[in-house]
Amino acid sequence: MALSGTAPETMARQGRDDAMAPVAVRHGGDHVAAALQAQGTTVMFTLCGGHISPILSAAKARGLRIVDTRDEVTAVFAADAYARLTGRPGVAAVTAGPGITNTLTALKNAQLAQSPVVLIAGAAPTALQGRGALQDIDQRPLVAPHVKRFFKLRRVAELGPAVAEAFALALEGVPGPVCLECPVDLLYDEASIRQWYAEAAGKGTGLADRALRWYLNRHAERMFAGAAQASTPARRTGVLPTAGDGAVAAAARAMNRAERPLMVIGSQAVVNAGRADALAAAVGALGIPVYLSGMARGLLGREHPLQRRQARRNALREADAVLLAGVPCDFRLDYGRHVRRSATLIAANRSAKDARLNRRPNVAAIGDAGAFIEALATRVAPQAAWPSWLENLAERDRAREAEIDTQAAEPGEFVNPLAFFRAMDKAAADDAIFVADGGDFVGTASYVLRPRGPLAWLDPGAFGTLGVGAGFAIGAASARPGRELWIVFGDGACGWSLSEIDSCVRQGFAPIMVVGNDAGWTQIAREQVKMLHDEVATVLARTDYHRVAEGFGAAGLCVKTDAEVPAALAQARDIARSGRPVLVNVWLEKTAFREGSLSM
Repeated sequence: MALSGTAPETMARQGRDDAMAPVAVRHGGDHVAAALQAQGTTVMFTLCGGHISPILSAAKARGLRIVDTRDEVTAVFAADAYARLTGRPGVAAVTAGPGITNTLTALKNAQLAQSPVVLIAGAAPTALQGRGALQDIDQRPLVAPHVKRFFKLRRVAELGPAVAEAFALALEGVPGPVCLECPVDLLYDEASIRQWYAEAAGKGTGLADRALRWYLNRHAERMFAGAAQASTPARRTGVLPTAGDGAVAAAARAMNRAERPLMVIGSQAVVNAGRADALAAAVGALGIPVYLSGMARGLLGREHPLQRRQARRNALREADAVLLAGVPCDFRLDYGRHVRRSATLIAANRSAKDARLNRRPNVAAIGDAGAFIEALATRVAPQAAWPSWLENLAERDRAREAEIDTQAAEPGEFVNPLAFFRAMDKAAADDAIFVADGGDFVGTASYVLRPRGPLAWLDPGAFGTLGVGAGFAIGAASARPGRELWIVFGDGACGWSLSEIDSCVRQGFAPIMVVGNDAGWTQIAREQVKMLHDEVATVLARTDYHRVAEGFGAAGLCVKTDAEVPAALAQARDIARSGRPVLVNVWLEKTAFREGSLSM
């Protein structure tokens, strides 16, 4: 049997027309939108496509904000950031074929960062899949390895329940992305689809023509069966996974007898975003020195006496009891070798695999890491030896900060990156959110910038993905409207995000974008030139990124000397407060500050 190859194109045109008018009838796209609304969704990130137009139109009609981007990967990055900041699944909708293949990097990033994301993917009509339809590929094998579950839907009645199940699944246990594949003929109203099927089958009287009409009629009956009676599923409340009392007791005993206890808290500990303040209070009550990483950066504010920022490796090697809360022993902890073997290692993690990755802990607390710290705080009392230990770590921090101050004062032809971040840290608002997207420049920022409070720092996570900047900023602006928003770009990394300045301008987002322009992929070049004596493919130009921003309708500033920095930052903040995005192109002096920082 053969069907007309014009159907998907016809549907795409009809979808664009439908998006301009209010929803008149209940169709598959409205089932999806109603289910999203029932789950508490208020914003959806997307790049338009005919395969998903009914969802976008119906969602807009129900009051959801539709935030459109210039690349599907940006939409998923935005959904990821939204999820991290709110604790609720972020939602992205993309069209079929190349639309979904463009999301794979962001999906994998969300999976490794354990971010609850719901991706709604369009697909070719069910009756045409595998027949060469527009943008028709087998999407499951591409996407399934990077999500908790891939739903391949075949009936309109399945749409709403699948959305509800996807939300619950994205949040339960170890959070992560989920994908719903919604073929285009499930999304339009039944009358339109049946008319399309009738036109596709033709009016011939031959046996093959009659068989095709019979098949398409039966196919439509199965596809729409029960759709009119389908109800919108209610919002489901998940159960917070918690470690057993035995693990809490064992960890408390270890900490109470320790002389040099230490905590490292990572992103997973703050996945329950609504408990961030309670978690911060519990950390303060424990009285144990702590290093914060990933989304946990800023948990204790800027100047908490328990937080240490420098020389983490040395501290881990000296500690006699270490709690890794939502942090696996991956490359960031030298695969567990940073923690000495004689120390009592406590791993609090929702993932049993991550808790035991590369290093078997003495105590494995399998459950929510934040809840575990809150429980532990009721059983641990500060010990007599701890003030001396805290002071030793604090003195080490002070010494390292003094070294950074000395290096920040070194003059050069262009801007000293350490001095720049000292100035930026001083200038940024008390409610600022920082988005990090880059290598060497962002690595330098992590030593100097001090997030103001919980959930005020966004970086890619364990995948080390470049290109997250604009998407994370769009997600952050949607989740936290009115907050001052900074993106710290390396000049290499900013290349992925420049077109999204258009998205920000059109939709009223006003990030302050700082590009550290040293004309190179510096983090790679440092080690590559040293080891291979070749700078091949690591050299960029001192491009006028500020003029690119101006071309998209944003403001652009260029800073070439240290003396220009304070005024430029003040001007950038004023521009952003007026509602206009601004890019500050900072010409950097080359430094050796992060020599030997390449990770594997």
